[in-house]
Amino acid sequence: MDEVFEWADPHEVGLDAARLARIGRFLGEEIAADRMPGAVLGIVRDGRLAFLEAFGHRDRARGLPMTTDSLFWIASMTKPITAVGALLLHEQGRLVLDAPVDTYLPEFANRLVAGADGTSRPAVRQPTLVDLLRHTAGLPEGLLGDTATHRLYVEAVGDGMTDLTGQEFISRLAALPLLHEPGALWHYGWGLDLVGLIIESLTGERLGDYLRHAVFAPLGMKDTTFGVPDKDRFAQPLPLDPLTGEHQSLPDLGRARFDSGGAGLVSTVPDYLRFLRVLLDKGHGLLGRKTVEFMLADQLEPGTDLTRLHKPGWNPRHGFGLALAVRREVGDGVSAGSPGEVTWPGAAGTTWWADPAEDLGVAFFTHTPSAIQGRYWQQIRALVQQALR
Repeated sequence: MDEVFEWADPHEVGLDAARLARIGRFLGEEIAADRMPGAVLGIVRDGRLAFLEAFGHRDRARGLPMTTDSLFWIASMTKPITAVGALLLHEQGRLVLDAPVDTYLPEFANRLVAGADGTSRPAVRQPTLVDLLRHTAGLPEGLLGDTATHRLYVEAVGDGMTDLTGQEFISRLAALPLLHEPGALWHYGWGLDLVGLIIESLTGERLGDYLRHAVFAPLGMKDTTFGVPDKDRFAQPLPLDPLTGEHQSLPDLGRARFDSGGAGLVSTVPDYLRFLRVLLDKGHGLLGRKTVEFMLADQLEPGTDLTRLHKPGWNPRHGFGLALAVRREVGDGVSAGSPGEVTWPGAAGTTWWADPAEDLGVAFFTHTPSAIQGRYWQQIRALVQQALR
């Protein structure tokens, strides 16, 4: 960790060590009850590493203990990293954020919007790069709704990176109508996958190669990559969902046919803490200070329908910046936090948040591809917040 952090006694950075010990007790009880296999938690405050511990098993079937360098599929936690990669190009004058998507992907010219009667009409305005980054473009993940348009997206895109090449993905999406007028509705979608493919079109490189030299190497993120570089270090979920008893597994990332800027990365807790320094430390020499302020600012326009962002289990009373949710109020009815705090979890159970007001960054990685992960996201937040002095 010494590329970015020095170790700190928790007391030196305003954390109560006795209260931090509650984290280990809680996770130990969950592991013993077969509700999770194991986990890694890291905390940085005031630019120093105050907590980094592994709990339980990386692979319970083989009796392998969890280690702090264990690898996890971070899924949608890929999105803020892809956004940083795009913003680096923006700072170089190579990417205009309010440009229509078809400026970079001509297939997306002249978008139509689906109507309730099965017909389509021309969009009032075309979706932009910012729409892709903040999930207001009208390109939904089809499994998150039950309209006829959602079903079209499911049939066309399937599992995305494991089913299609990048060009096939672009062509399939470009053939579909938008779910809604750009900017009218927040709806989680495929925007960051398209941003990754736009980066590839501008740089002439695979997204993974570009991120490796533009983001990972400067930050010392030596273990973050598309695909699983070391299967022995890759953490395994429990074979059965602890809530339903049904079989659970992770996608075969080795089958990925393009580098998914929305969900493709594998990483470690130490690496993700290094990434969080970009958000907490005015760009950490990678991005400019004002660029980071822009990324973390609520980008949603007045009048945008936020019903889907604020539904239970997502982010109540939050706005949305570039590829991350932005907390608007101290009270959100779920957990303690600060206005301006940012977060976005991964589908397999990993999560993180960065609180600039507290200079606090937290990464919690576990493979729990089950609805139980929502409980852990809330409990870990509470356990970390209660340790702040």
